[in-house]
Amino acid sequence: MSAVSARLPVFPWDRLEPYKATAAAHPDGIVDLSVGTPVDPVPELVQAALSAASDSPGYPTVWGTAALRDAITGWAGRRLGAAGLAHTNVLPVVGSKELVAWLPTQLGLGPGDRVAYPRLAYPTYEVGARLARAEPVVYDEPTDTDPAGLKLLWLNSPSNPTGRVLSKERLRATVAWAREHGVLVVSDECYLELGWETEPVSVLHPDVCGGSYEGVVAVHSLSKRSNLAGYRAAFLVGDAGVLGELLRIRKHGGMMTPAPVQAAAVAALGDDAHVAEQRARYAARRTALRSALEGCGFRIEHSEASLYLWATRDEPCWDTVGDLSKRGILVAPGDFYGPAGERFVRVAFTATDERVAEAVRRLS
Repeated sequence: MSAVSARLPVFPWDRLEPYKATAAAHPDGIVDLSVGTPVDPVPELVQAALSAASDSPGYPTVWGTAALRDAITGWAGRRLGAAGLAHTNVLPVVGSKELVAWLPTQLGLGPGDRVAYPRLAYPTYEVGARLARAEPVVYDEPTDTDPAGLKLLWLNSPSNPTGRVLSKERLRATVAWAREHGVLVVSDECYLELGWETEPVSVLHPDVCGGSYEGVVAVHSLSKRSNLAGYRAAFLVGDAGVLGELLRIRKHGGMMTPAPVQAAAVAALGDDAHVAEQRARYAARRTALRSALEGCGFRIEHSEASLYLWATRDEPCWDTVGDLSKRGILVAPGDFYGPAGERFVRVAFTATDERVAEAVRRLS
């Protein structure tokens, strides 16, 4: 076993392959609700912007064009309530997963440093800590974490996998606690525009951060809200000192968002209409799947935002995965996101209308 393999967990999705094969053998085809990948078309105005910028023979810059930085600061002010942002407060990145995996390393963390993240969480937070040889630490409540050696505190609201949303009050208390202990807060907010039963609040909102971005960074992505997962377009907003250091490091590493993708991101950030249209599609799919799951004995917890239903029949998650796969429905086992999820499954509502309707029929 290589040194890298020894310090990383097994890639969880490989364990799902036998169940995927079972679901795919269903006579009416698989309904894959296991991965939150967009299936709807890229908005036409975004496609047009990408095409118009396709003749881009030169290297793009790591910091992005001025137009992209303007688009990010404008969107963050309009959507997050983040006031007074300058270009030094933003940084484009090549998709948010890349950022999550390599941020501890780029921050210079290593042995003796600790990285904290929620007990139920996207696996890449742990991977990022291990790649840096830092110590991964899970928490139930961030402010109960031992601050000794803690350098990076991940927040994730709305949560993947649970869809849980942290209140403004809890976010404010966490930021205050982290500042008191000199801990950098990085808030993964990639599902922020997909709130259903509550309105998610950014860590950059003045009621949370007090109008100062010191020690606070938010991560945002165009993958979910604009169907741009294939474009790898994401960005950071927050502490200018932290982002400036990351910019210098990423210049050395050549971590550049392609120029046509930067142009596409400008178009996507400047238009709210396509986001509303996509939200309506997801809302209808969510309602249909939730009703069908509850109708056949599932209980839904949290799930007030994001692209997932966090569901349980109070049985081991792999039993649920196995049963649903026999119906041709593939879902993600909850223990992918930590042992605390061992009796839950994560059900994505990112399939097409036709496939969602087929899942509802099979569940009924």
